Amino acid sequence: MQSFFYDEQIRRFLLQFTRIFSNFQVEYGRANSDEATLIRVPVRYGDWTRLAQTVNQDNSASALPSTPLMTFYITGMDYDRPRMQEPYFIDRKAVRQRYYDVATDSYETAQGNAFTIERLMPVPYKMTITLDIWTSNTNQKFQIFEQIVTLFNPALEIQSTDNFIDWTSLSMVELDQTTWTSRTIPQGTENPIDIMSMRFTLPIWISSPAMVKKLGVIEKIIMSVFDAQGDAAEAIQNSDLLLGTRQKFTPYKFQALLVGNKLQALKYSAVVDEPNTSTTLPDQPPSNEFWPAILEMYGGFRPGISQIRLDNQHGSTDQIIATATVDPTDDRFLLLDIDTDTVPQNTLPAVNSVIDPLLSGPGSGLPAAVAGQRYLILNNIGDADNTQPSSAWGALLAQANDVIEYDGQDWVVSFGSTTNTENIQYMTNITTDLQYLWTGSSWIKSYEGLYPAGEWSIVI
Repeated sequence: MQSFFYDEQIRRFLLQFTRIFSNFQVEYGRANSDEATLIRVPVRYGDWTRLAQTVNQDNSASALPSTPLMTFYITGMDYDRPRMQEPYFIDRKAVRQRYYDVATDSYETAQGNAFTIERLMPVPYKMTITLDIWTSNTNQKFQIFEQIVTLFNPALEIQSTDNFIDWTSLSMVELDQTTWTSRTIPQGTENPIDIMSMRFTLPIWISSPAMVKKLGVIEKIIMSVFDAQGDAAEAIQNSDLLLGTRQKFTPYKFQALLVGNKLQALKYSAVVDEPNTSTTLPDQPPSNEFWPAILEMYGGFRPGISQIRLDNQHGSTDQIIATATVDPTDDRFLLLDIDTDTVPQNTLPAVNSVIDPLLSGPGSGLPAAVAGQRYLILNNIGDADNTQPSSAWGALLAQANDVIEYDGQDWVVSFGSTTNTENIQYMTNITTDLQYLWTGSSWIKSYEGLYPAGEWSIVI
């Protein structure tokens, strides 16, 4: 632990004290237009070292300060026992920042870093400051005195810092005593400068360093809402109720886009061109979100060991699990090594590709028919009533979302979308290596695509 600590706390109070007296003026005669000539009275901290004093006096022992002038210096620093509180008290504050977007130079609505501040009980002190007012005549003294004493009735509040976490920044300056003159009677002619002294007291606090702890990132929050019937214990054990009412949240609201084995972080407001309900992979949009910065907020990321977990978005409790490393060529992406045991297993043979049978056919945009070729079609083959075949596909009659296959002589329907409306099926596209899921009514991407906030997590 570092033993040295210096936060310039007394210096900041002195700076505030200086600002109180830094703009007083005196009238220094009148111009021809009968307008008063005002001279600003300088204020200086008077605790000079010998070297600094010699420089200011032009290396002459006979040089005197010019007037009018105000100087101040500390004359007392005493422990203020009446203000003492529990010395071992620790105050804890939770501080949450708004997310700051460096690219747009603005704060977003999402949450940023979170910290816990542990503040130790400060030590009370009473600081005494003497202000000397140097004047060359009584009129100057009257002018300065009237301007000062009207501020202190009986005290003036000051603030040493604008940090809202600093509970010791506020103090007050109280005028305690005034010594009208430094001269004694009889007054001779050899001392033209008169000094009036004012004594001020400041109740201050001296603080020890605060402990700042960066909060660990909660990867996911699940809120379960139970109905008013039955007790809570039964409701918690009711998985159907839990799954039907849960809400998931991801800190910072980042989305994750999985394309192939690359995972990209996107803002919560980002929109991709192909939704998860389509059979086409989305393009990876431009983004300024870099994984090293995101992973640093979680801490302890270990390339090749730490995991990315993607929730199955189609009603299953299983997760897609993969180990991750940052792409060395583009740190906007994580390279995933997906555990094949967590990927849904195919229940149907793979298809060669997804086609529109009205735009292409065997030997016309597609390879010549070979036994075993399989295609997922996006449009009907045949007329609207499925009574007239399409010449490109022989006598085949098929519906959109069917899987057709060439058996060596004819094209036949291998999977009928209208006759399979209950069972979930999985199938891979050989051309794109993309796995599809049959929901009972449509084909969609099984696990690749966009994962909203709350549907993915990092396991360090």
